[in-house]
Amino acid sequence: MEEEPTRIMLAVNQSTIKGYPHPSISSKRAFEWTLQKIVRSNTSGFKFLFLHVLVPDEDGFDEVDSIFASPDDFKELKKRDNARGLHLLEYFVNRCHEIGVACEAWLKKGDPTEVICLEVKRVLPDFLVVGSRGLGPFKKVFVGTVSEFCAKHAECPVITIKRREDETPDDPVDD
Repeated sequence: MEEEPTRIMLAVNQSTIKGYPHPSISSKRAFEWTLQKIVRSNTSGFKFLFLHVLVPDEDGFDEVDSIFASPDDFKELKKRDNARGLHLLEYFVNRCHEIGVACEAWLKKGDPTEVICLEVKRVLPDFLVVGSRGLGPFKKVFVGTVSEFCAKHAECPVITIKRREDETPDDPVDD
């Protein structure tokens, strides 16, 4: 009987510097670290589960002024946001196919901290990998950290990968 592959959920987000469809420095680093240190050459022994959470703008309108919004505007915005998220996931899926690692990828909407933990509960990965900007305690208060929340609340082991110092932009909040 063939063993099931180890299922690695990787929560990914877009770059705050380059925007969609570019992955954040932390997401890319977490993925590459997992490939190098865990998967190595055992590509058939693992399966990646990529999750990207789309965060709706606080007022729900994104870039449309509500005065001019129509039902068609919302349909187009939804399509555009989903397309952006799919293009981000495409980077990770393509990399997996290049090296022969099985994967799945999907989008959800909401607060990343809550959605990631709910998806962990639903999908039951063997472990979760998240990237971290490595912010100091002062900046964490204002920015918050998804990785810290997941480490405390996800119902599976969590591996947090900090970006390297040489990858840190001038403003460390950027990613």
